Amino acid sequence: MENKISYEEAAKQLQEIIDKIENGKLPLDEAVKLFEKGKELISICYNLLDQAKGKLTEIKEVAGKLEEA
Repeated sequence: MENKISYEEAAKQLQEIIDKIENGKLPLDEAVKLFEKGKELISICYNLLDQAKGKLTEIKEVAGKLEEA
């Protein structure tokens, strides 16, 4: 799965997968496939959050330098 989706879309898809798995009415093979897709979506979410954190840290550093000037 490519990281071409937004955090919000990945989180939405992940919630849909969780709901389906928690329902408990899936065949085992389908539940395993959804679990694997869920792991990919979690990875995408973590990567997007890390990117956002990096950008925010960078902005805070620049803002701090501007305040000191």
